[in-house]
Formats: sequence, structure tokens, C-alpha cells
Amino acid sequence: MNYRISVGWLLSALALTVQVVTAQTTTSGKQRYTSLQQALFASGQLSGSSGPRNVNWIDGGNRFSYIADQNTIKSLSPKDQKESLIFDGSQLRFPGTSKPFTYDEFQWSKDSKNILFQANFRPVYRRSGISDYYVYSVADKSLKLVAKDAQTAELAPDGRKVGYERGGDLFVFDFATQQETRLTNDAKPAFYNGRFGWAYEEEFGLAQAWYWSPDSKFIAFWQSDERQVPIYRLTDYAGFDETYDSLPYPRVGDKNPTVRIGVIELANQHKEWMNVNLGDGYIPRIYWTSQEGQLALVHLNRKQNHMRLFMTNGRTGAAKQIMEETATKWIDVFDFFANINHLLYFPAGVQEYYWVSDRDGFAHLYRYDYSGKLLNPVTSGKWEVTYVHHIDPKTRKVYFTSTEAAPTERQLFSIDTDGKNKRRLTTVPGKHTVDFSPNGQYFIDQYSNVQTPTQVELRDVSGKLIKTLETNESVKQYIAGHTYAPKELTSFTTSDGQKIDISIIRPIDFDPTKKYPVMLDIYGGPGAQSVYNEFNTQGWHQWLAQQGYVIVGVNNRGSGGYGRDFEKIVYEQLGKYESLDFSETAVYLAKQPWVDGKRIAIRGHSYGGYMSSYTMLTHPGVFRVSLVGAPVTDWRLYDSIYTERYMGLLPENEEKYKASAVTTYAKNLAGKLFVAHSTMDENVHVRNTFQLMKALEDAGKDADLRIYPPGTHRVSYSATSYVLLHQQYTDYLAEHLKGEPAN
Repeated sequence: MNYRISVGWLLSALALTVQVVTAQTTTSGKQRYTSLQQALFASGQLSGSSGPRNVNWIDGGNRFSYIADQNTIKSLSPKDQKESLIFDGSQLRFPGTSKPFTYDEFQWSKDSKNILFQANFRPVYRRSGISDYYVYSVADKSLKLVAKDAQTAELAPDGRKVGYERGGDLFVFDFATQQETRLTNDAKPAFYNGRFGWAYEEEFGLAQAWYWSPDSKFIAFWQSDERQVPIYRLTDYAGFDETYDSLPYPRVGDKNPTVRIGVIELANQHKEWMNVNLGDGYIPRIYWTSQEGQLALVHLNRKQNHMRLFMTNGRTGAAKQIMEETATKWIDVFDFFANINHLLYFPAGVQEYYWVSDRDGFAHLYRYDYSGKLLNPVTSGKWEVTYVHHIDPKTRKVYFTSTEAAPTERQLFSIDTDGKNKRRLTTVPGKHTVDFSPNGQYFIDQYSNVQTPTQVELRDVSGKLIKTLETNESVKQYIAGHTYAPKELTSFTTSDGQKIDISIIRPIDFDPTKKYPVMLDIYGGPGAQSVYNEFNTQGWHQWLAQQGYVIVGVNNRGSGGYGRDFEKIVYEQLGKYESLDFSETAVYLAKQPWVDGKRIAIRGHSYGGYMSSYTMLTHPGVFRVSLVGAPVTDWRLYDSIYTERYMGLLPENEEKYKASAVTTYAKNLAGKLFVAHSTMDENVHVRNTFQLMKALEDAGKDADLRIYPPGTHRVSYSATSYVLLHQQYTDYLAEHLKGEPAN
């Protein structure tokens, strides 16, 4: 149930629909929002700019390119800060037509001589879609279609070919011969080469199911077979004759997709299968090593608490296990919420690999040789390595982000590969997101904190500032002229002794002698983190603060960033500790003189919807209102890869599944419950909501339901429906929490 809501497309649409209004002003002269719609749109103004768009390091890291506007790509050299125009598409046309050329995304060849443009994107799942791919030559400014209706495409590292997957098979296009070669030819419905189905893509975080080798001699790929996976059908009930979308979707205990890893040698088109027995498990990751033709392969058992690492020969398929890790709970191979796709690293030029493991209680980096021998821990301490940005085999330096400063912060450090000479490179408090150059000489640092909007800086490897790329003065000017409720960070200790970090947004014109209603806006899922030292940009929160609400975020047990025991205490008992921490937060807040303890609400979406409903029913009387979006209400209804990772297997854990189900506690409802869901939600099926409604009705309990038929997992499906959904949430709070009519 990985869910990161993105409203960029909605905000773009809202920009076209927001009416010009005369803003209200406060006694301080600052403008107030005059409508919810205006406040929602303000999220874009509060976010400001994230700096250069679509940064790609080129020339080995000596320059980076960025989009100056839709038709222009420029580059900047950190050494002399010289800017250059690389691509001007203002006069470019789609080949053979008079239609102006437009694109969705692009990638560079390793030699920086060609750009591969992705155009005409048509979404399939969260990360994937069908596109047309065009190669642009920087030297002669030519544009050529190389792959039509392909799901993924990538330039070979040597720049001489482009590989792509189309229709479940793999192809390459050779620039020298101008010929397409088909590499596989056995695709059929629910049987793919170089493509994942829904479950693998959603729950292991990758869209591209194949990789070029660093020397461009091989392509390694997943072959995915979903033919035995149960089919889920969904409809938006439009028209007079129902039409259904369908997808293979394995629920808990169902038959999973089966995969195997193939390697194709381009010189002779020989295909070899890696000799690793899948069993009832998964192959979530593969990596090319620094040795020619050698592929590292990661295997997880179905419970995902036993990981094995194999070294395989791409020419023969021979496989040798070199490392094994077991755990009593689960083992992570990526971090969805931190946007980290890999926790294993195989740097070029050395026969070493690095693995981020929480085996000592906190996520730290370990260094191994290719035989699987542990050479040394690279980091240690009661804090977490959250992202390894660059490993430099020449200088023997590792650059990584960690929680050492605070779990609510992310700061950049360097350390020698032997674990010595650790040094902090970023110093401003806050959450830092770093983009490192491949030559290890420079990095772009994007950061904010509760008092400072996003700042973007270009620095050298010592941390020295080279150039400020973005200060977001427009955001500072905006909040200088508009009411703005900043986020505050604090903490409290639960009745069972656990320290919990929370964020608080107080109402505009806060008066400590008054008592205010509170809304906890939560997520709560394993590994996720809701509270950071970062700038608050949510327009809905600003609207609620203007209406007199306190808005609170919680880093509950189960959150990432606090160590293994804090995060994995939720294993095989989802809901128990998260709901306890939300309840304890409400109890703590109720003791504050400026909080009305009888008027506290909880709101969440996706896993947050599970938690806002589960907490409401398992801690009756604590919350007066619960707002629930797209909830899982019984984990037996959710997909196997995600759920079994955290809840174990059936039938052995049947009673634990029942204890974690919202429906089990329907009779306990003692407040107002609002649920919104879409019938086209392919992630959390609307069956969850319907089963909750049935359980409530059987118990004689009333709840309010809103169905958005065509929406996906986000529920809303357009700018209009996005505003409507938040208006319904806001009106519900006004009526049932504040006890007064909506404005």
C-alpha cells in the first residue's frame, strides 16, 4: 500500500479554474483566503520552485542539463558556472509531420551525444505507461523515431543502440545499421519479457524490468508470468452497458507471479536463464557487477524475511550464493517513501559491494568483497543511513544522507569506505535532498525547514557553495502578504514510555486562552514518515488553520527513521501500535489548555484511511470525527507482496489478520465516520469500503459514504472533483467537529 499523493496535475488544472476574488485582509494587513479552492491552489505558491527542472548530470558529471522551458534544454558547468544551450525545440517537428515536437521526459546517452525523448505518454500503472521514443543527435540536431508504443526504452551506455520493451518483448535499434532487432518473441497475455505486472511494479518499486550491462554487451531482464494470478475486474459504471478493466492481482495467499532472469548477449543474441530456483519467493532486484557478464541477483522468500544474494554468469547461467541474511521480521530491498530504489550498491572499478541493513538495530552500510566476505561496517550508531548517493572507488569515499542530526532531518555526510573520517557536509537544519554528480565532484542540495521555503544550492564535494540556484523569494513575499500558519515540531512520551515526534499547525490569530478543535492528518504505514523539519506547503492545512483548527502530524511507531525496533514493532499486528500512538497523541493534546479535548478528529488516505478508521473503532470515544479515504479494511483483501511482508502468511496467521481488520470492530463506532472511495481504485479495491459499510450496517451503526466512480486510488479524478472532495471533508468537520454550519 505504498501511496504518495501527488496533486501537481490538479494544481495545474486549478490554476485555470480559480476565480479572481477580492481577498479579505486581517488587521495586520495580510490577506486571507476567501475560498477553499483558492487555498488549495495556494499549495503551488507555497511550494514555489524546486530549482532547475529535470536535472541530468552529463559529461561524466562535469556539467548538468536542465529544462529551461518546454522547448529548451540548457547546461551548466559547476567549474566555471558557464551556461550553454543544448537543445532548442522551438522549430522542431515530429518526423514526417508539421506537428510541433513535444515530449514528456528525456534521458541522455552516457557519452552525452544523444538525447532519448519520451513522447505521447499513456499511463498504465503508477510508474509505467506506453510511449513513443525519439533520438535527438546533439551534433546534427536530427530527430528520429526509434520505438513506437514501447513501455520502456533506454540508450545503451556506449550510445550505439537503444533498447526497448514493446508488447511484452525486447528489441534493440542499432544506430549504425538503422535496423531493429527482436531479442525475444514469446510474449502472450499476462506473460512478458522485460515488463512487470501490477504487483511487482507496485510493491517492489520498479517500472523497467530489464538493464543494459555497463559495457553494452548484454541485456538482463525479468520474464514475468501472471497467467495463474487471479483477475480483478473494475468498472466506473458509465453508460448503459458495463465495461470492465481487468488486471492480474494476487491477494494474500493467492498464486503469485512467477519470474525468472534471462541474459541476452547482443553479439550473438544468445539467451541464457540464470540458475536460481524461485520457489514461492521473489526476485526483486538484479545488478550488473564490475566483472564482464556477471550479474548479481537478489532472492527473497515469500515472507520476505530471508534474503539470498547470488553471483551469476550471464553466458552460462551458473549461480553461486555469496550472502544470506535472515530476520525475525521483514527485510527491505528498497525504500518507497524516501524514493530510494536500491539498498545494494555495486560500484564500478572495484570488486566490492555495499549493503544497507538494520541487523544491528539501525540501518547502516556494510562493505563486502565479491566472495560475500564482510570487509567492514562503514557506518554505525543509533541513527539510520537513509540514502547512499555516491561511492567513489578512487578516493575510497562514500557520500550518504542520514538521520544522525535528528530523525526529522536528513543531512549529508561523507565517510571513508573503511568507516573512518566521517564528516558532515550540509549544516543548515532541515530535510536535505541531494543529487550527486557521477564523478563525485559536485552535488545539488535541495532543502527546507519549518521556517524556510525550498532552497537549492550547487556545492562541491567539500561542501563549499558554488552557486545558489533557487531562494524562492516569491514564496517569502507571498507569505509576507498572506496569512500563513507555520509548522512547529515537538514531542511527547506515551503512557508506555515511547517518545513520539509530532508537528503542530496552530490557527491563524492563535489565542492561547481559547480552546480549538484538532485534526490529526496521518498516514502511519510501515517505513513512512509524516513529520519532518520541512516547510509546510499544504493549502488545505492553511485553510483549516484559517477556519480555527489545529492540524497535527505524527511519527507513530512503524515510521521509518527511528531504528528497527521502532519501525518493526508493527510486524504481524498492523494497526495496534499505530492506533495507540494516534490515540495517545489525542490524549496528550487534550491536556493542552488551548485544545478542546472533546473535539478531535483524525483523517487519512490509503494506509492513512486504514488507520483513521481502525483508530476510530479500536479507541472509541477518543475521536469525535474520522475522515477516511480509500481504506484497506481487511488485509486479506490486499495484495500479497505488500501485506505478507508485514502480516505473514495464511492460514497460520488467520487470527492476526482478523485482529488487524477494521471490520472486526465495527460495533465500536462511537462518533461520525466519513468514507470516500472510487470504484476504479486498482490499488485498494472498493470491496474494502463496501465490506466495512456492511459490517457497520450489521452492527446498526451509521456512517457517511461518498463514491467517486471514475477516480483511481486518489479518489478524485479531476480538478473539480479534487476541490469537491476537500469541500466535503471540510464541511463534515465544520458540521460534526466544530458543530457549526460550513462557511
